[in-house]
Amino acid sequence: MGALIQNPNAATWGIAALATLGVILRPFAWPEAVWAVAGAALLVVLGLIPWQTALEGTAKGTDVYLFLVGMMLLSEIARKEGLFDWLAAHAVRAAKGSATRLFLLVYLVGTVVTVFLSNDACAVVLTPAVFAATKAAGVKQPLPYLFICAFIANAASFVLPISNPANLVVFAEHMPPLGQWLATFTLPSLLAIVATYIVLRLTQNARLRAETVATAVETPALGLGGMVAGLGIVATGAALIGASAAGIELGLPTFLAGLATTLVVLAINRGGFVAVARDVSWGVLPLVAGLFVLVEALENTGLLTRLADLLGQAAQGDPAAAAWAGGALVAFGSNLVNNLPAGLLAGAAVQAAHVPETVAGAVLIGVDLGPNLSVTGSLATILWLTAIRREGENVSAWAFLKLGALVMPPALALALAALILA
Repeated sequence: MGALIQNPNAATWGIAALATLGVILRPFAWPEAVWAVAGAALLVVLGLIPWQTALEGTAKGTDVYLFLVGMMLLSEIARKEGLFDWLAAHAVRAAKGSATRLFLLVYLVGTVVTVFLSNDACAVVLTPAVFAATKAAGVKQPLPYLFICAFIANAASFVLPISNPANLVVFAEHMPPLGQWLATFTLPSLLAIVATYIVLRLTQNARLRAETVATAVETPALGLGGMVAGLGIVATGAALIGASAAGIELGLPTFLAGLATTLVVLAINRGGFVAVARDVSWGVLPLVAGLFVLVEALENTGLLTRLADLLGQAAQGDPAAAAWAGGALVAFGSNLVNNLPAGLLAGAAVQAAHVPETVAGAVLIGVDLGPNLSVTGSLATILWLTAIRREGENVSAWAFLKLGALVMPPALALALAALILA
């Protein structure tokens, strides 16, 4: 059937664009995964991509699937064991009745979680904890605090290589040593984190001023299962740092840590596996798989070769200009196809073009920071959206875009300037 289509490349790009639009707009309120999988399936049915190639594209996401399952298991078992409620009570006490102090505390915790557990973990693990904290504090409008979980997950995602799975995708086997990484990205990361906080704080100031935060909150008892869940999260962070230092992919260690923690807690409770498995957001996995297939199809159109040629030519002419342009284009482009598959394409183009380290670094910043523009820019933001929906909250694509258009550009400009002008 693919042979009957006069321009298969244009058809592939059109289907990929429509599928991405479906993920963003969610027509009929259908889940994002429906549109990504439908687009991938249509490409196969029309013969625009062989089913074997589609399977290969799906298989490329194996490490991501394992990572997500591990994190979602950790989050769900911690939520059920009351760990988030316990942490929330302590956070509210530390805020001492100040809405702005609670805002800063959540931001700092979100930064730490993102840096040492990854941006996806921030979305999955921290979001329910923040919602619990706002509920315990009697906050009437939790969205300003919940927005933190979405934006810091991307803003702090290039402090360390493990802070974002996309970092491993972009650099692949050419990952810089940790010392070189820190020397390159510490200042850009710091500027991105601070700029994001300032804009978020300013945009949410009116809501925060109108808010009251309770000072006397009851601290729930934390049982043995909750303690084990907390230790499991800490152990997972340590495992991720160790795996990154050893050059090991993060998916399997995260999955094993999440599964082991869940099984230990279930053994303590003598059951409950069905309840945990039922509440995990499994729909994220087919969404990711569909996105990987879409990127595989785009790569088959020769897009990767064109990107590599353009990037190589630009870097030879003016590396600084190439870094600015590459970082900005990838940043905005990540919002069209999601930053994980965009990172696959951009990373492959960077390696094929053998560009200078500054250009590669600018592309990575674009992949990590650019998704703060839209709700579908990164997997972390999609996970965040899923998490807040479970709590009865929702943010439309347009509402997020209006806020993201204020938050993302200053942070991106400062981070790229720090990298390129250093």
